[in-house]
This record gives sequence, C-alpha cells and structure tokens, in this order.
Amino acid sequence: MGSDQAIRLIGAIAQLLGVLVWPALLLFFLVRFRRPLTDLLSNLGEFNLKALGVEASAKRRQAEAAAAIGAAEEAHAATDGIPGSAADPRRIAEALPNSRAQRRLQGSQVLWVDDRPDNNRFEGQALEALGIQIDLSTSTDDALEKIQRRSYDLIISDMGRPPDSRAGYTLLDRLRANGNTTPFVIYSGSRAPEHVSEARQHGAIGATNSPQELVTMVTRALTARQ
Repeated sequence: MGSDQAIRLIGAIAQLLGVLVWPALLLFFLVRFRRPLTDLLSNLGEFNLKALGVEASAKRRQAEAAAAIGAAEEAHAATDGIPGSAADPRRIAEALPNSRAQRRLQGSQVLWVDDRPDNNRFEGQALEALGIQIDLSTSTDDALEKIQRRSYDLIISDMGRPPDSRAGYTLLDRLRANGNTTPFVIYSGSRAPEHVSEARQHGAIGATNSPQELVTMVTRALTARQ
C-alpha cells in the first residue's frame, strides 16, 4: 500500500470518528498494522466487546483517539517525504491516558491557535475523542479576545502566523506578562532540544512536532490540574 493510499484510507476512517465504527476501526488496524494490532489492544487494556457502560465507552474513545493519532503520524510522514508508515501502534498506545485519567479529562477546555487549523484536524480529533473540548483561533488578537471572555485549561499554539514569525511566543509572552498562567504548548515544526528549551524559557510546557507527544503532553498537563 502506497503512502497516498494509506493517508486516504486513514483519513476516511478518521472522518467516521464520533459514531459507532468499531468494525471499521478494527478492520483498519488489522489491515494496516497486522501483527502490532495485538500489542496495541494489549496496551490499551482489556478489550471486551461485551462490556457495557463507562469502561466500554472509554475503550471505544481510546480506539478512536489511536486511529486519529495514526492518521496524524501518516500525514506528517507524507509531508516530510518519509516513505512507509510512521505510526507505531505500541507508541500510540503509550501516548494515550488510561481509563482513570481519561475520566478526569472530560469537559476540559483547550484553545488551539493556528492560522491553518485544518493541518491539525487528526490531532484535534484525537483529543476530542478523549473528551477534551477544543476552541479554534487563527490569530493572536482573536486568541487574546477569546481568553478574556472565558477561562481555558490549556492553550496550544503554532509558532509562525503571518506577519509574525514568532507569533506563538508573542501570544505566550503577552499572557504571562498579564499574569495568565494557563499551561501552554507550542505545536510547530520542531522538537529540537534548543527549541524545547526556548519554549520553556518563555513559560511553555514544551514544544513538539509529534502528534503522539502532543497528546501525551496535553493529557498529562490537564490531568495534573484536576
């Protein structure tokens, strides 16, 4: 299967998230990952199709989030010209919160600032599948207005938004100068140590370009605030 075909397949699956698509999700993982499927489901916890109630719902949302993270990883790999699959089912499973932590995420409010929000559609679907509510903003000024009107549990921002190549830091610096201590994550084109260090110096939790790391960073920060 070529990378373009894989992305189209995963994109189609990801668009079905939010409805009862267990058969489609299982078929996707079986075809795409084959042997690693067993490891993924094992790491997600006991997968009981007969289970009902909260635990069954949590497992379903974990599977939906895993599919979306896989789609995001494949899309990044294609954009970067990396052949083959970039999605590792075991690492994806490790990026997800357990059922107990997932319950604590329900209703969390996140503001995501990016002038091209469609680039993050799979990452957003993964977070929403885990019960996180996301507001979108495409500019620094709009983000500041939204933050004045309501309180958010966490903010995600890209770095460059025309005409400001360091718009992520511009927003973060203004928030910190005003005494706003909302956890802040830079999700941009780099996770180099020097960029992570710089982001932390400005007051962010960190910086990454990895969908898996983003989900881990966001969910851990949100559960730590509970």
